[in-house]
Amino acid sequence: MSAVIIDRLPFAVPTDPVVRARIQALQEDGHNAFSEYQIPEAIIALKQGFGRLIRAVTDRGLLALLDNRIRRKQYGRLFLESLPPYRVTSDLDAVQRFFREG
Repeated sequence: MSAVIIDRLPFAVPTDPVVRARIQALQEDGHNAFSEYQIPEAIIALKQGFGRLIRAVTDRGLLALLDNRIRRKQYGRLFLESLPPYRVTSDLDAVQRFFREG
């Protein structure tokens, strides 16, 4: 059993030259760079992080998403829906039981 803790949603740094250029190109073409580029890229990064937790169907683990945007922002739902089936909780007692029951 293991845990992956993600303190911030994995958005690329918008000042990175490549990211900035892609954002600018999308905006110039009339697209919403945040919803069409930044969110999908961050979702891929989150799924990769989840993949480090669960390698086989018998693996069990805890993914802790500490960024409150996952529940506070409308796009948080897209992140949660992109992951394989899982149980969601905000109850620390439930997390402790999960690890005790192993």
